[in-house]
Amino acid sequence: MSGHSKWATTKHKKAVVDAKRGKMFAKLIKNIEVAARIGGGDPNGNPTLYDAIQKARKTSVPLDNIERAVKRGSGAEAGGADWQTIMYEGYGPSGVAVLIECLTDNRNRAAGEVRIAMTRNGGNMADPGSVAYLFARKGVVLVPKNKLTEDDVLGAVLDAGAEEVNDLGDEFEVISEATDLVAVRTALQEAGIDYDSADSSFLPSVQVPLDEEGARKVFKLIDALEDSDDVQNVYANFDVADDVMEALEAVG
Repeated sequence: MSGHSKWATTKHKKAVVDAKRGKMFAKLIKNIEVAARIGGGDPNGNPTLYDAIQKARKTSVPLDNIERAVKRGSGAEAGGADWQTIMYEGYGPSGVAVLIECLTDNRNRAAGEVRIAMTRNGGNMADPGSVAYLFARKGVVLVPKNKLTEDDVLGAVLDAGAEEVNDLGDEFEVISEATDLVAVRTALQEAGIDYDSADSSFLPSVQVPLDEEGARKVFKLIDALEDSDDVQNVYANFDVADDVMEALEAVG
């Protein structure tokens, strides 16, 4: 199991109940609004919107908030913002490569907040393209185990373009090309298999192993970046061994 994946899925579970729930809700709502603006307000004809709504519902975002976001994005209701996607690149502690995906209505504010978070937490900004080549855009579907086996999941998604299925402990992670994400998610649905989220994500091709101190510093940087309302996702090419993760979780 990848330590990076285990860290990511641990954060995913905590996001539902932690003190930053309001901030997480806001980011999920923003995704829905943008998806509706780009592809229309009908989730049946807009797979990106469908997946954004599914993720929001799984994270307990109130249905009323979801519906209003769809209306704002599709233009059926006033108040939608002009969200822009911006990608920043940099290096964190231990030379870890970092991709920072922002969704903002104020480019100057987003750039300032990202720069401050990086410089205050041992990171450095990098020129466009200097880090991005270390990552590949992939489809990532998280499937709760619910008595499923890896073979059950693999059998459902193999013909839909899935590249691998990873066991993350409480759930399976299904990796595919980003263009096969909808086909993989649909194959799971047709097989009657529930899933928690289906996202297009950046996965690293090379990972930097971290010890406990290095991992603590990198996690602190990522938390600082994610604390910005303008930052939607942070991707980094670290790997943390299971025993290091357990030591970090033990001290909180």
